[in-house]
Amino acid sequence: MLIAPCVAVAQEQVGTEGQSDRVLDEIVVLGRFIPEPMQNTSEVAAFILSEDLARQGDSNAALALTRVTGLSIAEGRFVYVRGLGERYSSALLNNSPLPSPEPLQRVVPLDLFPSSVLEQIQVQKSYSVEFPGEFGGGVIALGTLGIPDEAFLNIGVGTSYNSASSLQQGVTHYGSDTDPLGFDGGRRDMPFGLRDAAANGIAVLPANFTPAQLQAIGQELTNAPLTLVQNGELPLNGSLEATFGNRFQLFGMDAGFIGVVGYGNDWKRRNGVQQEGAIELGSNGQPTFVRRKDFDVRSTENEVSWDGMLGFGIELDDNNELKWTNLFIRRTTKETYQREGIDELAGDQPRLRERTAWYERQLFSTQVSGEHIFGDLELDWRAAYAETERDAPYQRFIQYEFNPAFGLYETDGSRNPNETEFSTLDDSIGSVGVDGTYIVPLSQARELELSAGFAYSTSSRDAEQRTYRFVPATGALPELVRLMRPDFFLSNFNIGPDRLEIREVTNVNGAYTGTLQVLGAYVKADWEVMPLVRFSAGLRFEDGKQKVGIEPLFRGQAVPTSPEALEEQYVLPAATITWNFAEDQQIRVGVSKTIGRPQFRELAPQQYLDPESDRLFIGNQFLTDTELLNVDARYERYFDRGEFVTLGAFYKDMENPVEAFTIETGGSIQQSFINAPSATLLGFEIEAKKVFTTPFAFLPNQDLFFQANYTWTQSEVQASSSDRVFSPIQPGIGVAATTLIVDGSRLQGQSDNIANLQIGLENPEAGSQATLLATYVSERSVARGRPGGEPDIVQEPGVTLDFVYNQDLEFDGKSFGFSLKVNNILGNEFEEYQELNGSRVDVNRYDLGTTVSLGLSRSF
Repeated sequence: MLIAPCVAVAQEQVGTEGQSDRVLDEIVVLGRFIPEPMQNTSEVAAFILSEDLARQGDSNAALALTRVTGLSIAEGRFVYVRGLGERYSSALLNNSPLPSPEPLQRVVPLDLFPSSVLEQIQVQKSYSVEFPGEFGGGVIALGTLGIPDEAFLNIGVGTSYNSASSLQQGVTHYGSDTDPLGFDGGRRDMPFGLRDAAANGIAVLPANFTPAQLQAIGQELTNAPLTLVQNGELPLNGSLEATFGNRFQLFGMDAGFIGVVGYGNDWKRRNGVQQEGAIELGSNGQPTFVRRKDFDVRSTENEVSWDGMLGFGIELDDNNELKWTNLFIRRTTKETYQREGIDELAGDQPRLRERTAWYERQLFSTQVSGEHIFGDLELDWRAAYAETERDAPYQRFIQYEFNPAFGLYETDGSRNPNETEFSTLDDSIGSVGVDGTYIVPLSQARELELSAGFAYSTSSRDAEQRTYRFVPATGALPELVRLMRPDFFLSNFNIGPDRLEIREVTNVNGAYTGTLQVLGAYVKADWEVMPLVRFSAGLRFEDGKQKVGIEPLFRGQAVPTSPEALEEQYVLPAATITWNFAEDQQIRVGVSKTIGRPQFRELAPQQYLDPESDRLFIGNQFLTDTELLNVDARYERYFDRGEFVTLGAFYKDMENPVEAFTIETGGSIQQSFINAPSATLLGFEIEAKKVFTTPFAFLPNQDLFFQANYTWTQSEVQASSSDRVFSPIQPGIGVAATTLIVDGSRLQGQSDNIANLQIGLENPEAGSQATLLATYVSERSVARGRPGGEPDIVQEPGVTLDFVYNQDLEFDGKSFGFSLKVNNILGNEFEEYQELNGSRVDVNRYDLGTTVSLGLSRSF
C-alpha cells in the first residue's frame, strides 16, 4: 500500500544520564493518511468485511453483494455490476479462478459461497493489470477465513418460515430415502441397459435392438418414486453449522487451522403464471400483445446444502508464511413442477405438463499459497485446482391433454409426449500464479512500487445430455391406458411390444467439450509522482485460446462440425491517477482496456432447458470476444475508518457485446446469443457511510449506523443495416444487424436505477445490533423479443426490505448468540414480462413470500 507519510525532522538532545531524548522541532506534512481499506488499492473498489456480513445477515456471497453500490443480483445467484451481466465479471477465490457447475454460465454462481467461510469480499470496479483481462463490470475477489489468534468453537442452529412455502400445500414427489441428506441412494442411477448402449455408441432404437431388448431396457427405468406427483405440506427450513479453529506452536513456529461445516435444508414453493404472446393489430389499428399460451404454474424446490472448509497455515518466521485452503460446497435441488393451461397452437383443450428433476451441484477447491518478504522484495505465489460437477439424472416430464368426454387428463406418448433425460457436466480449472513487488525509495517521503507477475490457467468442460421417450409401439394406445395416472402409464405392464416402447431422441449435438487456456503476464508501477499525487500504470499481455468441440455420441455418426477455436492475444493497458488534494479527500481517474470471452454454453449448439426460467437455450458458434474501453472517476471523502462519502462516474465503450435474443422454431421459443456491433454504457454512483452516537436518552450507549448508495446507468446498443451479425438461425450467413437488434436499445441486464439503504442501531456494551436494509432495482431487459418488433422480455426486481437483529447473550456463564432475520417484508414478487401499447404478457411471475429466520449459536 502506498500512502504518503508524515515525515518529522527531529533534533536530538542528550540527557544528563546519557539517555537520548528526541525533540520534534519541525514537522513537514507530505501526505494525508486515510484510515479506510479502500485506500489499499489504487483503483475504484468496494469492500464487504466480516463485520458487514454479520450486520447484514446475508447467508451467502450473492446476497451480500447486492448491498454494494451499482450491484444487483439475478436469479438469486449471479451478480450484475454496473448494468453488465454476469458474463462481464469474474470471481476469484483467494486470487485463483473458479469453475462453474452451471450449464449456461462459465462464471461460478455466488450463492454457492456461504458467508460463514468468508472473511472479506472485494469488488474492484476499475481495472488493474494484476487481475485477469476478462473484466467488464468488475472482479469479485472472495477471501476465506484466516488462521485464528486463539482456539475457538462455535455451533449454530437455525430455522426459517416462508409465507409462500412453509407449512403450505405444495407439489412433491418421493424420490429416495436419502433425499433429505442431498444424496441419492442409487435409485436415480442410469440403468445398465442405457449405460451399456451409451458406452458402446448405440442409439436405443428398433433398428439396433429387438423388441424384447427394448422392453427389458425400458422396464429397467425407475418409475413411481420419480414420476408420481403428489401434494403435501411443506416443512420449515432448517440449518446446522459449526466453525472451529486453533493456533499453536509447531517446531517453534506459529501454526494453526480453521474449519467450517454446515448443513441446510430449504423448501421453496412457486405458484404463479407463465404466458406467451403474439403481436396482432388491435381494434384501434395499433399493434398489441395477445396471449396464445397461458399457464398456471405450481412448483416446489427442496434444496439441501453441505458446506465445508478446512484451512491450514504456518508462519515459518516473520517474513515467510504458507497456507493450504480446501473448500467443499454441495447443493442438491429436488424439483417438482406442474404447468396447466391453454396452448392455442396445440388446440382448444387445456394441457398439463408435469416435471420431476434432481440437480446435484458440487464444487471442490484446493489451493496452496505462500507469502515471502526479502527486504524490499515481496513475493506471493499460489497454485490451485478446482472442479465442479453437475449431475441431473431422471429429468422426467409428461404432457397431458384434457379429455372433455371423461373430464380427465390423458396422455398418449406421441401428441402429448414424455421424456426422461440424463445430463452431466464436469468443469475444472488448474491455475498457478506468481506476483512480485519491489519497493524503490525515491526520497525520504516517496517511494516507487514496481510489480510484475504471471498467471496461467487451463479450464476444461465435458457436458453430455441424453434423452429418451416412451412411444406407442403399434398404433394408438387403448383409451384406458391413456387415462392412467403417470406411474401406471409407465409401469412394466404397459412397457412392451404391444403398448409402449423406449426410443432415444438424443440431439445430434447432445455432447460437447470446452477448453480455455489463458497465459497472462503483467508489469506495473505505482508511485507518488509528486507530493499528494499518486500514479499507477501497467500493461498486461494475455494469450487466450478457447475451443468448443461437438462430440459424436453414436457409432457411424458423422462428426458434427465444431466451432472454430477463438485464439486471440491482447495487450491490455490500465492507468489510474489519484490526487490527495485535501485532508481526508482524494480524486481518482482511471482508464483501461479489457475483454470478455463468450462462455462455453453460448458457443455450444446443444439445446438446454433452464429450469429457473423454463426457457430453451441453444448456443451460437459464431460468437467472438468482446473488447471494452473503461473510464472511471471518483471523488472520496473519509471521516474515519469505515466512514466516507464517494461520488463516481463511469463510461464503457464495448465492441461486439454478447446479447441474448429469442427465436421461434416449431411453435416453441428458444433463446440464443449474438454479438451486437457495439454499445456504450455510462453512469454515476454515490455512496455514504457514517456512524453516529445517538443523542436520545431512551437509547443510551447506542451507535446509529447509516449507509446509502445510488447508481444511475444508461446504455445504448448501436446497430445499422450495414452491420452484419451471425446467428444460429442461418449458420454461416451474415444478416443485417437491425433484423435482430434494435438500434438504440439498452444493454441486457442494465437497470437505470439501483439504490440501497441501511439504517442500524448498535450497542457494543450490550452486544446488540438491529439493521433495516432496503434495496431497489429498476426494470432490466433479460432477452430480446422475437424479430418483427416484439418488445424485450423485462424483469422488474423492485423494492426489497429486510430486517436483521443480532444479540449476544450470557446464560449460566456461557456465551450464546441470537439472530432474527425478516427478508422481503413487503412481499415483493418475481416478475418477467413483455409490454406493448398497454397490453402485457407475464412471461414468468410468482410470489416470493416473506421469510422469518431464527438462529441460535453457542461459543466455546
